[in-house]
Amino acid sequence: MLVLENQSGVSSTAAAVQPRRFLFTHWEGGGNTPPMLALVRRLVKRGHAVRVLGDPCNREEVEATGASFGSWTRAPRRTDKSPASDPLRDWEVKSPPAMIGRLRDRLFVGPSLAQAQDVLSELERFQADTIVTSEMLLGPMVAAESAGIPCVALAANVYLFPRPGVPPFGPGLLPASNALGRVRDWIIQTMAMRTFAKGTAQFNDTRSAVGLGPVRHPFDQLQRLACHLVLTSAAFDFQATTPSSQIVYAGPELEDPAWTASWRSPWPPEDRRPLVLVGFSTTFQNQGDALRRAIEALAGLDVRAVVTAGPSIDIEALPSAPNVHVCQSAPHSELFKEAAVVVTHAGHGTVIRALAAGVPLVCLPMGRDQNDTAARVAYHGAGVRLNAGASPLKIRKAVADILAAPRYRERACAVGEQIVRDAQGSPAVQLLEQIAATAADGAHVPRSR
Repeated sequence: MLVLENQSGVSSTAAAVQPRRFLFTHWEGGGNTPPMLALVRRLVKRGHAVRVLGDPCNREEVEATGASFGSWTRAPRRTDKSPASDPLRDWEVKSPPAMIGRLRDRLFVGPSLAQAQDVLSELERFQADTIVTSEMLLGPMVAAESAGIPCVALAANVYLFPRPGVPPFGPGLLPASNALGRVRDWIIQTMAMRTFAKGTAQFNDTRSAVGLGPVRHPFDQLQRLACHLVLTSAAFDFQATTPSSQIVYAGPELEDPAWTASWRSPWPPEDRRPLVLVGFSTTFQNQGDALRRAIEALAGLDVRAVVTAGPSIDIEALPSAPNVHVCQSAPHSELFKEAAVVVTHAGHGTVIRALAAGVPLVCLPMGRDQNDTAARVAYHGAGVRLNAGASPLKIRKAVADILAAPRYRERACAVGEQIVRDAQGSPAVQLLEQIAATAADGAHVPRSR
């Protein structure tokens, strides 16, 4: 019998589930790691055996959850989280087509054979009932199909693959409202799909090497998934005109990252100036200049400001101001309780947790999924979206506008209430248990060559 569970790990019945075996495959991409770890921790707490195959730089974090860890061997792997070890180095790329090509060659398709071989080797040591993989790693999906094991893709962001009625991922577009907008979306989507299609021959070589037949496009691999688990709120994301039963919105994971330091306010309790929290990427995106502009902007306002620079930035290189406290990290969940505005790069984790606390945002997206996350903030009226290179004057004005206009907090609270409900009622663990139980009972449909 399955047990319904919320994110606190409290069961809705007293019955126990049969322990299953889950193999997670992961790449260190910054914001995609804490949600994966939170889900792993919940599965371990439920008595399941969980192993994570990933980058050595994540070993300590994984083992802290109670799961076991295995490293990529054939596939590229990161031994640390420094900019030099980042396989994408996206801050170097200025052209969207070039960025798509880099994603194809360095993450989705290029290492797919090595990833598939690593997963198949790992399955000889750890016989999993289900594989749960980052949605950007097609190699583990191929390995799962070859081994006849159900595979679940894990999205720690808004859904990024093509869907009817949803603008293409990347530029941060709002949903089309007329025929011209729909043509715009079709052109951009077609260009992106064609760029990924240039990897089809190599991807089919990967499939052939593990005994599988060809596909027409690398993204066809997604059709073979048992489920695509999206760790955000459906109320936050744009919804397709034709929903897919394969795509399941399971609500976000709202925990602070494990590396977050403790917090003690530098201001006395009687200081009631509005608190502005600045939080940019946990990984390097060359965001030092954006942090400097944010500090300069907030120095000109009658506010208290906390800047959490993240582990990739040297805080000694950042400017100071009397009303601005700069630190490497702090628990955002505590600061959100008092924050009036959050200034951010619009990473999904920061945005979704700020909204869950009802805090409006000033978004300066710098790439990755951030343009699209910021578009959803703007769509819901829960904040302001600026260019990544916005001047201190524009940032200051955006913060002042939000402080002066209650509608931003009202909209943030409205969408935040639904985000919290979705997080508390997350079906992620239950769904994974169901899929693993089906596989263990022999009901999973074997692969077809």
